[in-house]
Amino acid sequence: MPSPVVIILAAGRGERFRASGATTHKLDALLHGQSVLTHVIQAVKDAGLAWHLVRPEGGTHGMGESIALGVSAAPHAAGWLILPGDLPLIQPDSLRLVAEGLREKPVVVPHYRQQQGHPVAFSHDFLPQLAALTGDSGAKEIVRSARLHHQVLDLALQDGGIGHDIDTLADLALAERALSSHQWRRTMD
Repeated sequence: MPSPVVIILAAGRGERFRASGATTHKLDALLHGQSVLTHVIQAVKDAGLAWHLVRPEGGTHGMGESIALGVSAAPHAAGWLILPGDLPLIQPDSLRLVAEGLREKPVVVPHYRQQQGHPVAFSHDFLPQLAALTGDSGAKEIVRSARLHHQVLDLALQDGGIGHDIDTLADLALAERALSSHQWRRTMD
């Protein structure tokens, strides 16, 4: 049986990051010597999961359209982990645990200290709904409907990186301090 594929979303504008005083896109900003996006890709590689990057040239896309592009690029996967590209502190073990959660339920929603994080995972059964997404609303309605049908696994994780996204220069500085103080276990080469 095919494995789930991590869909790394990197198609947004990053307007809040630039508004905070940055001169580059948040995914290209340097964090501990590497770009934010490189940290995310490395975590996925370290987890041993297949992945697809959604970063189209010449434009930005809303969350829904980006998810649809990613899922449509890997239609034969067993499922998809939808991972925003601005979560550089996420741990490989968390990605593996979310992927494994698809064995229990067709939707997996990770949480850290009662706060929802990413990646949210969907089994292959959700291909038509995910591939039809448009705009910027993402897959919230799909998760809401799955909850009504008791199809969601709420997965508690011990990883603050599932919710520490980089939206401002202050977020980037906080992530840099966390990595420098070795708060996060993953080593950066």
